Amino acid sequence: MVKSVGIVGLGLIGGSLARRLAERDVEVVAWNHHEKPYAAARRDGIDCVGSLEALAAAKPEVLFLCNPLKVMPEMLQRLAPVLDRETTTLSDVGSVKGMVRRQVEEAGLADCFVGAHPMAGTEFSGFAASDPAIYDDALWAISVDETTDYERFLKVATLITGVVGNRIIVLDDKTHDRAAAMISHAPHVVSTALINELSASPDRNIAAALAAGSWRDMTRVALTDPDRTRAMIEEDADNVEVLLRDLAGRLTSFADDLHAHDDAALTRFFAAGQPFRDYKLREREFGKSQDSGKSEELKESNESVKPKNNDIERIVITVPKSGWQRAFLDSARRGEHVIRFIQPWQVEVETRSKV
Repeated sequence: MVKSVGIVGLGLIGGSLARRLAERDVEVVAWNHHEKPYAAARRDGIDCVGSLEALAAAKPEVLFLCNPLKVMPEMLQRLAPVLDRETTTLSDVGSVKGMVRRQVEEAGLADCFVGAHPMAGTEFSGFAASDPAIYDDALWAISVDETTDYERFLKVATLITGVVGNRIIVLDDKTHDRAAAMISHAPHVVSTALINELSASPDRNIAAALAAGSWRDMTRVALTDPDRTRAMIEEDADNVEVLLRDLAGRLTSFADDLHAHDDAALTRFFAAGQPFRDYKLREREFGKSQDSGKSEELKESNESVKPKNNDIERIVITVPKSGWQRAFLDSARRGEHVIRFIQPWQVEVETRSKV
């Protein structure tokens, strides 16, 4: 088990991760670009140092870059000459993986890098908004390529599944970035477009008075710091552009069908997403069953194990030493999430996102 972790950046994500690790008896050393959060962080058991170089000198087993992506090249260039690559595995929490990997390669740190992206957060920012609980039952995407060292991957993966207590899926950079555009980056644009539409309306005060649950849910992410949101979207611009043009086509087509009173087309539009509705229903039912404290036996083989209430499938997979990256990607595409490593090449997975 990993005993020491370094954190660069004590914002919402980095601060929450640092606090969660510290409360689970991991030695956490952190550096932030200013010392404002240090007093509070130290009260939470986090050792704060005065420079990025001092953080590297502490030789943490895993070092997470939780800084804004726009300063990633600077952080990597400063780390390159001082990082003990034999001791420290470098990771990150960025929402765009392809760009970060290119920057890591340019800095000459690819041999010790394993990318990561926790699907956690809120619309708030800064250490004051940090909360270890944002990682409760969170899913992380770990990004690898054909050169990723399995021992370093294992160190990051077992830290997340074991100490942090989260689930993981393992992806290549392109697959991750396309999916992130779909479920995060493009929705930020759509959400912002909605609040822009309201702000431009002469009846905006009336609309704001009538806004309730559906408006709140659709516009929550538009409340995020717009500069941070814009930077995130621009870093995945190619994928976001493709999705937005596709979505615009869908909306225009729907508007045309609505204008034409095309009953069959309108029915098809609302029926097309039923697999996702069914998936979310199963997810809610699973959450209820988890709350009831159910337990089940696990058969250590590649055979399916059906829990007593049949709301989730749990299996054990033996990962091949050759082509392990592809095996994990195939597992993710089946909707399986890794919940623990039984042995270095054997994992327990749950089918959690099968649409």
